[in-house]
Amino acid sequence: MWSFSSVSNRFAALPEAFFSKVAPTPLENTRWVAWNSALAKQLSLPESHQSHPQLMSILSGSDVPKNFVPIAMKYAGHQFGVYNPDLGDGRGLLLCELTDVNGAVWDIHLKGAGMTPYSRSGDGRAVLRSTIREYLCSEAMHGLGIPTTRALGMMVSDTPVYREKAEQGALLIRCAESHIRFGHFEHFFYTQQWDELKLLADKVIDWYWPECRMSAHPYESMFQRVVDTTAKMIAKWQAIGFTHGVMNTDNMSIIGQTFDYGPFAFLDDYDPSYICNHSDYEGRYAFDQQPRIALWNLSALAHSLSTLISKDRLENALSAYEGLLGRYFSSEMRNKLGLLSRQEGDTELFSDLFSLLERQNTDYTNFMRQLAMVDQKGYQPVLDLFVDRSMAGKWLERYIRRCELEVDEKGDVVTNCTRCNRMRQHNPKYILRNYLAQQAIEKAQQGDFSMVNSLAKLLRSPFDEHPKHEKLASLPPDWGKGMEISCSS
Repeated sequence: MWSFSSVSNRFAALPEAFFSKVAPTPLENTRWVAWNSALAKQLSLPESHQSHPQLMSILSGSDVPKNFVPIAMKYAGHQFGVYNPDLGDGRGLLLCELTDVNGAVWDIHLKGAGMTPYSRSGDGRAVLRSTIREYLCSEAMHGLGIPTTRALGMMVSDTPVYREKAEQGALLIRCAESHIRFGHFEHFFYTQQWDELKLLADKVIDWYWPECRMSAHPYESMFQRVVDTTAKMIAKWQAIGFTHGVMNTDNMSIIGQTFDYGPFAFLDDYDPSYICNHSDYEGRYAFDQQPRIALWNLSALAHSLSTLISKDRLENALSAYEGLLGRYFSSEMRNKLGLLSRQEGDTELFSDLFSLLERQNTDYTNFMRQLAMVDQKGYQPVLDLFVDRSMAGKWLERYIRRCELEVDEKGDVVTNCTRCNRMRQHNPKYILRNYLAQQAIEKAQQGDFSMVNSLAKLLRSPFDEHPKHEKLASLPPDWGKGMEISCSS
């Protein structure tokens, strides 16, 4: 039997310099439009919300239990490289924490809950389109095996929210193992709240990396974990073709989870300089800039930790980033190409592939998936993705010769079937292309949430075939390629 009787809120137990207590402002005629049954089961909540009306009243913020302590976190951050001290949860509230069936503690966060002291000129609301995008993409990233926040459910209301025009107000129930951002540390550093800064670092260690306490330098050990998990996350982004769009330090999770889904995108045609955020006029957060920006953000965090960790130790931890990123990315790409061993010339093979895909404007996801299907379809469907088949054929010849160097534990050459079976577990057939998200949004705005829910179900197992949904793996129409998305939400 489920209940909210055993909830906790560790962050709310910290001094009030960390947050403001804020009651949610309910929306009008709120109703469910999506519920993540699998995640609910993991959190010991009902797999179906329909027979439990109290879930709606509690998680919409209209009837907050006494043991909940809704808070808006205070943080700061560098936005497009410029420090902004006036940040915090401007439209979201941390309601409580739940412990899942595996013993992990999850924040239950209500996004779109109304104004807070950090709303600035905003209304504290979230609109339907941005809520759908975050609901779908956070679940898609989880399905892809990329560290991410999750989405427990989504609600819509009759409350109008004004952006460029009047839109429907919505609510997202976001779940995360941490809502602590790089910007939390920046806030305490730049306001010279040294005790609070140290306390926050202590809590990060206690809650997420208690093994760091065994180190002679626990804060340095903590920062090394942040560098490592960030490098691993970025490597996965680059390998799958994901562009975040707004890599401000206030959008960087301290535990290396993909955080805050705004103007994100998955690559269509392989374009390393692709910019998905139409407000990013200088391309700071372009796809190929993400590894560099992650290091910039880590450096900003390091500066904020300089009262706890010596300069030499911070620089030493930062210097490991590029090596970690390179190793993680190489591992991801080897899995995608079915190459487990390391051979001379592999770096050039990878580099030449990216150059080929860019020069030929080839769809990244489709190419990788077709390459993983050669045991069933042969190489012709791969060649058909290119305008210049001869150029593609030369690379494929090199790739085939390279595959012949892969041997199993008996010393036999790994077969196409064995290699491709493995590759299909690393090359998704389905991704959340922006045009699919847009189609789902347009239907939802007419009251039809069927595509939202079918996409969510599909994207939770993106490596499977799903024959009934074959068309959702098709190449995007011309109008749907390279879409730029607004930060407006």
